[in-house]
Amino acid sequence: MKPSRSLWQDAIRKIKRDKIALLSFFFIAAYFLIAVLCAAGILFPNHAAPDVANSFLPPSSDHWLGTDLFGRDVIARASHGTVTSLMVGLIGAGLSVLIGATLGAIAGFCGGVIDDLIVWFYSTIDTIPYILLLSALAFLLGSGLNTMCLAIGLTSWVGLCRLMRAEFMRHRDREYVQSAVALGAGPFRQIFLHILPNTLQIVLINFSLSFVGAVKSEVILTYLGLGVEVGTPSWGMMINDAKQELIRGVWWNLAAATIFMFILVLAFNLFNDALRSALDPKLKGKA
Repeated sequence: MKPSRSLWQDAIRKIKRDKIALLSFFFIAAYFLIAVLCAAGILFPNHAAPDVANSFLPPSSDHWLGTDLFGRDVIARASHGTVTSLMVGLIGAGLSVLIGATLGAIAGFCGGVIDDLIVWFYSTIDTIPYILLLSALAFLLGSGLNTMCLAIGLTSWVGLCRLMRAEFMRHRDREYVQSAVALGAGPFRQIFLHILPNTLQIVLINFSLSFVGAVKSEVILTYLGLGVEVGTPSWGMMINDAKQELIRGVWWNLAAATIFMFILVLAFNLFNDALRSALDPKLKGKA
């Protein structure tokens, strides 16, 4: 008799057999490796050192994507911009998932007045266009990497909250929860030790989606002047600088930032699609 596999074991097996998912994971891992090496000062340690004599050099064997106004290597700037993007993605998406999962779990499990209050709260926030709410909060908190992560985390949790509320309402009356109650489990144990582990696939998939959204939000906010501070390596800052450079025919700053962001976002989206298919219980056993 063939032994049964858990949902997670089956998901890992499916992802290992998916070449696109593995290739996407390889690119994501490569970005994290670049970020770690740049943050440690091992890769491109002198990326911020100006060299005005080499200003706006076109792509060559010495500088694959040319140099910027201050003679800094564009690839080095884009690589260090990976650190900023990944920090914003991890912290912003992590905070968003924490808020959304917690409020959604409480609303779906408790019901009643608590549920009505939470639904009213996220419905009110959801009526405000996301980019306007994000821009307003970033403007209120001021520019900077930490405040931008906070602004993204505080404005992007509504979707997960709605999903988690529905899942907890579906799970709270199931047999395994009733068995836990019969054995003396309190609300805390029911939520975090019994129901939440059975909804982690939703949290994981939403984190991946929120990560991509946070990276794009960082670029947009920095481009609008509400993101990271001047001097911080960022893809949004590179795109913002390219506004004046394109008039002079200097396209490589824009190209580098766009290529770096495009590959990361595409890899995360492809991997998220594979992860969503692998973790869908309805597809279990079809692969």
